[in-house]
Amino acid sequence: MHHSIVSVVVPIYKVEKYIHRCINSILHQTYPYLEIILVNDGSPDRCGEIAEEYKHKDSRIIVLHKENGGLSDARNAGMKEARGEYTVFVDSDDWLEPTMIEDMLHCRHEHQADLVQSAFYYAYDDKLLFDSNNYSNNGSKLLLDNQEAMYELIKNDKVKNFAWGKLYRSEMIKDIPFKKGVLFEDVFWAHQVMKRVKTFVLLHKPLCHYYQRSDSIVATYSTRNLDILTGLKERLEFVKKHYPHYQDEVYRSILQNSLMHYTLLFRNRRIDKGAIRRKEINEYIQANNDSFKKAVEGISDLKKEYKLFCIHPSVLIGYRGIKKIRNKLEHTDIKLKEVELFIGDFNGRI
Repeated sequence: MHHSIVSVVVPIYKVEKYIHRCINSILHQTYPYLEIILVNDGSPDRCGEIAEEYKHKDSRIIVLHKENGGLSDARNAGMKEARGEYTVFVDSDDWLEPTMIEDMLHCRHEHQADLVQSAFYYAYDDKLLFDSNNYSNNGSKLLLDNQEAMYELIKNDKVKNFAWGKLYRSEMIKDIPFKKGVLFEDVFWAHQVMKRVKTFVLLHKPLCHYYQRSDSIVATYSTRNLDILTGLKERLEFVKKHYPHYQDEVYRSILQNSLMHYTLLFRNRRIDKGAIRRKEINEYIQANNDSFKKAVEGISDLKKEYKLFCIHPSVLIGYRGIKKIRNKLEHTDIKLKEVELFIGDFNGRI
């Protein structure tokens, strides 16, 4: 009987604290036919040595050591090496449920799918959260064709832009490298892959733990976070060309992100000397005013925020500040459901 090999690509950089949990969760998969590619991206800590130790314990492991080039570069190096019929990306601070690969492969074969995505937990140190708005925990499935899958990807509710948490047919992604040197690399990549997908399966079962580190975006915020706007603008050109009927949806994402980043830049004014990046955002919004106006029709919250921004950006910032205080008092912004915490013991050493 032919067993498909699944290549699991794990970029590794400065994750000494989490690396055992991640690798052990891959080694303990119920589906054994794996090629596990650990890419040490010039990590300054002991990660490279730890990867080598694992390699001596399990013949399925390949270790690549390279100069530091960032997450995209490390994934690209892993993809080049991958020989499996299918590919899974795992970020080194996340970890997998034991049946993840088996369940996804089963879905892939059952529906002849090009791409399978599973639901996931937001994993904190003391709790797991599950997005019950978009996923139901009963293991049901959602099948999407190319048009539906692209629409859902652009919306980024059910179908996520993340490269992880998915099983790909390797030949479908081999010649689409991740863009180097950017944050939010998945936003530049995911739509190019999705264009090739005929059947997409969303498996509602949460099979991946997406680890939420405690350093918040506000604390670590930098102008590099604006890469997401560059990625979405690239996506807009792509969608105008191939899926023009979905461009309003992309304009909405650009607007939401622009307003959010304008606010974050305002709160971190010291990193935006002379308000240069804020001016850029403002000018882009004004230059595309007609498109944004059309895109926000019928989306009441976004329409309101857009109108306030157009009066003056400070009006929106004031409104958001008041809303934040009100939400804190009422807890109205909590959509995620807490899950009973039971985490398998993958923290143990080899």
